[in-house]
Amino acid sequence: MNYLDEPRREVAAVLGLPFDCLSMGEAVTKIEESITTRNRCFLSTPNLNFAVQARKDPAFYNSVLNSDMVVADGMPIVWVARLLGIPLKQRVAGSSLFEALANPAAENLPRKTPLRIFFFGGEGNAAEQAAANIQGFSTGMKACGFLNPGMGSIESMSSAEITQQINDSQADFLLVALGAKKGQQWIMHNRDKLNVPVISHLGAVINFVAGNIDRAPDRWQKMGLEWLWRIVQEPGLFKRYFYDGGYFLYLLLSKVLPLAIYQRVLKKMPGVGPSLQITSDLIDNCLDLGLQGSAISQNNRLLKTSCQRALDEPCTILKHVRINCAQLDYFDSAALGTLLLFKASLLGKGQTLRFYNVDTRIERLMSLHMVRDYLLN
Repeated sequence: MNYLDEPRREVAAVLGLPFDCLSMGEAVTKIEESITTRNRCFLSTPNLNFAVQARKDPAFYNSVLNSDMVVADGMPIVWVARLLGIPLKQRVAGSSLFEALANPAAENLPRKTPLRIFFFGGEGNAAEQAAANIQGFSTGMKACGFLNPGMGSIESMSSAEITQQINDSQADFLLVALGAKKGQQWIMHNRDKLNVPVISHLGAVINFVAGNIDRAPDRWQKMGLEWLWRIVQEPGLFKRYFYDGGYFLYLLLSKVLPLAIYQRVLKKMPGVGPSLQITSDLIDNCLDLGLQGSAISQNNRLLKTSCQRALDEPCTILKHVRINCAQLDYFDSAALGTLLLFKASLLGKGQTLRFYNVDTRIERLMSLHMVRDYLLN
């Protein structure tokens, strides 16, 4: 489940990843709803390094597409969104989200009972120390378990004994800290075996709660300088941040700025307007969707509805979806966010999605949005 059928979910593609357009308060509310209803929520919190690595690792990338909520943990992602006119409301850092959940009174949350947190991973005894410290850290959380699985493979960290221990804890929130790639992979491997409603890889949080490192002051966070504070605390991060900064500059020059210019040019062209029509034709287990006009945020509900109808069809009836782009004039980040989730959902059901009659304009837009390889391959 990735909430494509959730009418309130507004998703936009930024740097090739789908992000939920949520404020901090809205993200907290959704997490609280998942805990109350016991509906599964796999929360991903990409920062710049996360986005950079996802471009190189298909499994890592797919873990984001298959998340139930994706929030922008890094200010560079928010800056790119603002430059491109994408309505990401604010940075929703995983650490800040955890702190908000930890202090329900400060956030005016109706919850009266503490959330049950299970700490999984971390270096050394970080999970144990975080579990011991959580009540001093929080008025709205209590530890219900901790486990450091060591430095093994995903399979060795996914034994029946481990998943049973987590399930028996009756946790509301499973906090994973195995390194971003391995953590996302572990969650993808085990999410269907776990009964915990909210699962997220929040590697830095376990160290904050354990007291191993201090979080940057609010002023540093608001200025987008938390990375500098982290380097002071953890000098070993310098190499990673230096590389990420260089790659971000490359993306700005090769993708983001050209996209900002190209969007403005296309929007002024004749025929590019707010209207969208979608035709649908099901023949021999293949659904053909024809997009006519501009697929943009103002009419994205129409695209989401068509995609959801396709997902509602059983696999015995629908095996393939084709999208005809012959009369598609333009699309924005909202439409791309929907299409990214649509393809991921189809693949998860064993179905396929193919785009055809893609002209140079549409293919260039996909390339600049950094989704071409995923959508067209």
